[in-house]
Amino acid sequence: MTMRAAVLAVLVSALLTGCRRQEPRAPESGAGSAPGQQQASSPPPAAPPGAVLFISADTRGYLGPCGCSENMRGGIGRAAFQVQQARQGGQPVLYIDGGNSLFGETHLKADQVPQEERKAKALADAFRTMGISARATGELDDTRGAAFRQGLGLPEIPTGGVKVLDAGTRKVGVVAAASGEALVKASQQAREQGADFVVGLLDQPLEAAQAAAALPGLAANLVVATHSASEFSAEENRLVRSDVPVVAVQSKGRSLLRVDLTYAPAKGPFTPQRSQGDVEREVTALEQRIALLDKEIALPGIDPKLKALKQGKRDELAARKQGFLTAPPAPAADVNGFALRFLPLESNLPSAPDTQALVKAYDSDVGQLNLAWAKAHGQDCPLPEKGQAGFVGSAVCADCHPDATGVWERTKHHHAWETLEEVGKQHHLNCVGCHVTGWQKPGGVCRLDKVEGREDVGCESCHGPGSKHVDSPSPATIVGKPGQAVCVTCHNTENSPHFDFATYLPRILGPGHGGTGKSGQAGEPPAK
Repeated sequence: MTMRAAVLAVLVSALLTGCRRQEPRAPESGAGSAPGQQQASSPPPAAPPGAVLFISADTRGYLGPCGCSENMRGGIGRAAFQVQQARQGGQPVLYIDGGNSLFGETHLKADQVPQEERKAKALADAFRTMGISARATGELDDTRGAAFRQGLGLPEIPTGGVKVLDAGTRKVGVVAAASGEALVKASQQAREQGADFVVGLLDQPLEAAQAAAALPGLAANLVVATHSASEFSAEENRLVRSDVPVVAVQSKGRSLLRVDLTYAPAKGPFTPQRSQGDVEREVTALEQRIALLDKEIALPGIDPKLKALKQGKRDELAARKQGFLTAPPAPAADVNGFALRFLPLESNLPSAPDTQALVKAYDSDVGQLNLAWAKAHGQDCPLPEKGQAGFVGSAVCADCHPDATGVWERTKHHHAWETLEEVGKQHHLNCVGCHVTGWQKPGGVCRLDKVEGREDVGCESCHGPGSKHVDSPSPATIVGKPGQAVCVTCHNTENSPHFDFATYLPRILGPGHGGTGKSGQAGEPPAK
């Protein structure tokens, strides 16, 4: 037995032992079903009198995760399943969207319009399958103008407006505002209209929402910050516990906020339930273990059998965490209470079939729309300015660098375009930029119908355009050793959350390409 095989055997044995170890049990929810399917096998257990609110916000035009990495959270289909499943529990269920959901940018280029409008329509249809009760709007909803947004026919609350919803024996007021002062005024109006519990949707980042929650006269029970400051500033769910709790939901549709209302026999003020310490500790411990497994599963070169074992354990832990998060809270005697929980939409959770069908239709349509637009209206990239290098393609590089080319051909970079074709996304504008060479750059490729010869993450994706180097071969005319800054343009926190430059770099090196020994991309450990 080789040393590597012996080490693997020990690791597998340890992992199996860990799987057999007795774990704390989550609240019963479909016990005995397979991980990732327990939610689908049986409805939630009977709950005490009350209601359930689901709140999304800052979705930024995401129907689902990009799929570049494993175990990515998110997906409107998974969100819909959570809402639809909760409705089987017998309580009133309200789904509310906080806005900034339809688009990811405030301005679109002409070639983006067909795709992004089609996606916004798919999101609106998905919201309807979830039985949306109300939604606020923000600047990321008005990218194509107010008329387009209103034409989607969703139940909107105007900025500064109020909507009061029936929730069994109580009424829930939902208010939308763009400033703290407007939030105070709208929350008071909701009370005047008979709302027993008031949700404030503030079109601001978390810090501004915290300040608003402390304003005198605020009549809200909960404030939701519905607009993160930037694309990557809402990577985690955040809860600020105060007299009026403030939350920010993880952006891009990766989590939902669940609010469980429990009703006492008599109406009265709602009190936050904070006696969930045991559940919160269990969930936190499970999330830490899941995060560790995610990193291990994503390690380049991990043995496939060990990876499968770790994935199975991860799915088991995620299913257990979901059981804790969806179990009805114990009501406080003679007190109207509310409990806040974030529901991360983990990769092992089911999707609602009707909603997922909308996503599938979008995927089918959008590639055809984009390709048709490129053929009818597309323009070639501008030529490089005088004295600047242009792109020549990896085939030209191979003429003088056969050894480096051989290493590259054994890496995943060489198959980047193929991975898009396998899932039918080779004409999706959200994806193509990191799967071709020189996308939208002078002398590169700017048309989906003219990608031939520039497919994959080629030599020039890392080393820069090569025309000057071809004319005058010299270390001075090319980027010989690109650094981490080049990699993270695609291996960012969204697409490659576990990327580590030092760990991944050996996977693309080899003889003639900055390294010794063979490239480790084919499933072997990197050479040392």
